Amino acid sequence: MLINRTIESKTNITANTALNETSNRRCLRHYLSSYISSALVILILSLFLNAVAAAAHRSVLQQGIAKEVLRFHVLANSDSEEDQSIKYQVRDVVLAWMSEAAAELTDREAALQFLSENLSQIEAVADGVLDEQGVSYRASAEISKSYFPDRTYGDCSFPAGWYEALRIELGEARGQNWWCLLYPGLCFSDCLHAVVEEDELRRLEDVLTVEEYESILRSPGQWKICFRWF
Repeated sequence: MLINRTIESKTNITANTALNETSNRRCLRHYLSSYISSALVILILSLFLNAVAAAAHRSVLQQGIAKEVLRFHVLANSDSEEDQSIKYQVRDVVLAWMSEAAAELTDREAALQFLSENLSQIEAVADGVLDEQGVSYRASAEISKSYFPDRTYGDCSFPAGWYEALRIELGEARGQNWWCLLYPGLCFSDCLHAVVEEDELRRLEDVLTVEEYESILRSPGQWKICFRWF
């Protein structure tokens, strides 16, 4: 009887030990599962908040840049080869006219006032090109706030957002558009390649904060530009 009781006691101890070990493993698994779940939630929340903060910061930078620059937007009548060619001819002639008529303007507000007061003249200059090309549609010029997607040329990238712009619509204005940075003195395009001199870089740097200026430069070096005035 004593032997049986001893064996039975040992069996119970072994069983209890096994139950305790099983229970401990379950507790450990539950703890690890809860810990991992919490860590994942914190990680996802952190990434989300960082993304929101980054987007908000980009928006602030874009709005700051938009307050200091003026863009130029030309919309072609259609995507036909002829209409696209006319769009570039209008661009060239209008920019050439402005480079002479507005050569003395040195700040954004003065440039904006000049353009606003000379919209009819700008239309006449554009219409002169249309007459030369023998097309029946006309040009329409206005100062408006337009949404521009991200635009990158060379090492310079302007963030998407709303910008004030001189907008010229040719005919039905359903064709591919062309844009540039009209003020402070640089128009970006892929039509020509040139090296921007230091004094020209300073024109942009002078009107932007250090952070805004650095944000639009993808890397130092050459910029691809086309036309510049003011």
